[in-house]
Amino acid sequence: MTGKYYYLVGILLTAAALAATSLAYPQLPDLVARHWDVNGQPNGYSPKWVLFLIGPGLMAAVVLLTWQLPWLSPRHFQVESFQPTYTQIMLITVGMLAYIDGVVLWAGVGGTVNVGRAGLFGVCLFLAFLGNVAGKIRRNFYIGVRTPWALANERVWNATHRLAAKTFVLGGLAGLALLAMGLNGWPPFIAALAGALIPVPYSLYFYKQLERRGEL
Repeated sequence: MTGKYYYLVGILLTAAALAATSLAYPQLPDLVARHWDVNGQPNGYSPKWVLFLIGPGLMAAVVLLTWQLPWLSPRHFQVESFQPTYTQIMLITVGMLAYIDGVVLWAGVGGTVNVGRAGLFGVCLFLAFLGNVAGKIRRNFYIGVRTPWALANERVWNATHRLAAKTFVLGGLAGLALLAMGLNGWPPFIAALAGALIPVPYSLYFYKQLERRGEL
């Protein structure tokens, strides 16, 4: 996806979230749940106006950040080196935020929804989508598995993200499968978390292997 279409879709999603929040606002209680634990129990509340910040406001911030990160990137770590993948990831992120905003608004106006289950579904789906493009991410300071060892060496970075491409997808799909089987709470969360974290120790392991062989 080209930058032009990314911004168009990102702006449209942000505008839709702003419109939805504005329409729902009169029906929302003065204090709305904005955070839930892994079992779907609300454990954080805010005044309802905060939903404008954590919904369309955060989405607008991601769109603006997408525009600024290429300028902020230092030489040899530019996001332009993987521009199509970069815009895909940022669009996936904006889409995920739009989904979360929709779930929170629906719960806020009294709609029937298991927020914990819906949230885990979104996280697992996000991880699986991210895995589909993770192998194309090049060294940068903003996106990807940014461990010290991966940032220090391009071979370690590339090997780490090739593995992440697999574990992200597997972790996301495993979480979705567990949700489809009727399991909520910790089982799908742990499946997704494992898929996300496995590349972190692997980057250290691979770096030390190269160091031991004198290939750094």
